Amino acid sequence: MKTFKHSLLQNIQGKKVLYLFLLTNTVYATMLFITIPNVMSFSNGMRLLDMQPFGYGHEYVHSLFRTLGPEGRRAYLYHQIPLDMVYPFLFGISYCLVLAYFLNKYNRLKPPLVYVCLLPLIVGVADYFENFGIVYLLNAYPETSDGMVTFTLVFTLVKSMGTLLYFLILVGLLILLVLKTLRK
Repeated sequence: MKTFKHSLLQNIQGKKVLYLFLLTNTVYATMLFITIPNVMSFSNGMRLLDMQPFGYGHEYVHSLFRTLGPEGRRAYLYHQIPLDMVYPFLFGISYCLVLAYFLNKYNRLKPPLVYVCLLPLIVGVADYFENFGIVYLLNAYPETSDGMVTFTLVFTLVKSMGTLLYFLILVGLLILLVLKTLRK
């Protein structure tokens, strides 16, 4: 774990962390305001699989893909998913470094808290598996298997719960930093 901590320490300069954070959120904003609405314009109000933090079932997947139609499924596959293949990498790296940056400011970038920096990396990996599942399901439609829906769902839930946990930890850490600053 020393090499992980060493890698973090080498990369948590304020400008580098800020640049990666801005790049990550530019990609996220592009998805949120351009590619996701584009795909959802075919969905008749149904939410995309990666926008379902509490999950979905086989029937929902089939209904969504049927509602999207060929053009909507194509937009999902060729407009949204390619950008969402860049985002998990950026999310994992930049949010890992954001957390490490603030832990370091609080002088807590050491075990066991340094391990919390792995959480965004785990979320990023889960997002990739979710994306691979969605690509498979889109390509296999109308033959959507329960097993593949379950596989994709598991990673959707891991991504969602991991993201929630990450932001709760980050907000808690920021509150502690503000309180520490106010005490001085």
